Amino acid sequence: MKYEKEINRRKSFAIISHPDAGKTTLTEKFLLFGGAIQTAGAVKSNKIKKHATSDFMEIERQRGISVATSVMTFEYEGFLINLLDTPGHKDFAEDTYRTLTAVDSVVLVVDSVNGVEDQTRRLMEVCRMRDTPVIVFINKMDRDGKNRFDLLEEIEKELNISLHPMTLPINSGKDFKGVYNLHEKNLLLFAANTKTEDASAIIEDLNDAILDKKIGENDATILREDVELVDGVYGELNVKDYLKGKVAPVFFGSAVNNFGVKEMLDTFIRIAPTPRNRETTVREVAAEEDKFSGFVFKIHANLDPKHRDRIAFLRVCSGKFERNKYYKHVRLEKDIRFSNPYSFLARSKDIIEDAYPGDVVGLFDTGNFKIGDTLTEGERFYFTGIPSFSPEIFKELVNKDPMKTKQMEKGISQLTDEGVAQLFTQFGGNKKIIGCVGELQFEVIQYRLLQEYGAAVEFRTLPFYKACWLTSTDNKKLEEFLRFKQQNSAEDKDGNPVYLAQSEWFLNTEISNNPDIQFHFTSEIHK
Repeated sequence: MKYEKEINRRKSFAIISHPDAGKTTLTEKFLLFGGAIQTAGAVKSNKIKKHATSDFMEIERQRGISVATSVMTFEYEGFLINLLDTPGHKDFAEDTYRTLTAVDSVVLVVDSVNGVEDQTRRLMEVCRMRDTPVIVFINKMDRDGKNRFDLLEEIEKELNISLHPMTLPINSGKDFKGVYNLHEKNLLLFAANTKTEDASAIIEDLNDAILDKKIGENDATILREDVELVDGVYGELNVKDYLKGKVAPVFFGSAVNNFGVKEMLDTFIRIAPTPRNRETTVREVAAEEDKFSGFVFKIHANLDPKHRDRIAFLRVCSGKFERNKYYKHVRLEKDIRFSNPYSFLARSKDIIEDAYPGDVVGLFDTGNFKIGDTLTEGERFYFTGIPSFSPEIFKELVNKDPMKTKQMEKGISQLTDEGVAQLFTQFGGNKKIIGCVGELQFEVIQYRLLQEYGAAVEFRTLPFYKACWLTSTDNKKLEEFLRFKQQNSAEDKDGNPVYLAQSEWFLNTEISNNPDIQFHFTSEIHK
């Protein structure tokens, strides 16, 4: 237990939400509390931008979306917190899914006006796959939205998770008056555009007559009834159930007004898990082990537009990572060292000497890494549970210049290593099929192939609805199926068989006609 002290002071989490739920604003408030930034707006102006500065990127900036996972490290109350702010835009969902494998817990932001949205459902599916502990922050309480209890019921039903309210709001919209903290047993009154600690009053006793004076008799009566009801139903939070991913604590607030955020952050550092053990293809790796291990969950090209660089984001899982020390790259079976490993605050980078479990380190990459790669001190294993999801749009990659075939092949191989998209090769032919979650990804690929590799390509839309990875205990049945369905069969980059279904009806028909074959909508990069 050499590094116990360092491990116990680390907390790593991701903020996830539907676009526009207030994720980046909440990230900013966390950084303000941690003293990592001094002014609001710093995160937005510092958003990591992908690729070189160009007309294409101008369009992207105008769209106002985050396209990359920003990694930020800050200290709060003696803890070192690694915060990963994920893209909300659905075209970049694949990046978010993989980011969730690199954290130990999650803060889910729900917009009180719109409630649960599609993207939120999908993100929670990933959290459930891994039993990731979740804290819910219901944002924008200062806007007219849904009733608080209706919201709680909707989240429980839609996201299939039990909730445990930690704060209770008094009204919403223009009538929003504050939140009662069920754990601390005090009331925080809302005053727009103030720092939480400057809020007009904290009331310690609900039966105090000052409550009626401050929020009005009617609201005071409703609040007392609500608190009695919620206390009776929920009682104290069972932290063990939270850590198992069975119960999600819920906070209400307004990130833009910095209200209700500190209560959540204080609870987060009290209950959120320290770096957890990780499953590998060989054994479970404990965070407390002396020997270093870690995996690459994201690769990002041209992080700095002035330098054509590629950075691999590595999550440290055990031991101590040290600058200039040789580590084994398990897939390539070679030893490599890193002279300039980085930690991040949005776009600014600092060279680090060492890192511990829970930390995310940026490694300069000359093309050695792909997502899921593992570094160790010599042991051979891969970390499991890094998902690839079925794309939703499929297009054939067409080379416009046969003289540039090599450049195109190298480019598409490297870009799909980064996780920008998935590459499938059709059985019985060399047709390259690109699968993406959203249209924007195809624009990114086409632009980057031309700018970075000199390869001009176009895309032809294909009539596929979903990619399913196939497994079977009967190899003969699987081979027969693939031969029979050659037009709809392909393999992914790792040679795994994939069925490309034209529609839901076709897919359901094949599933019922082939009981010996399992159809999977996700695949693990390392089984």
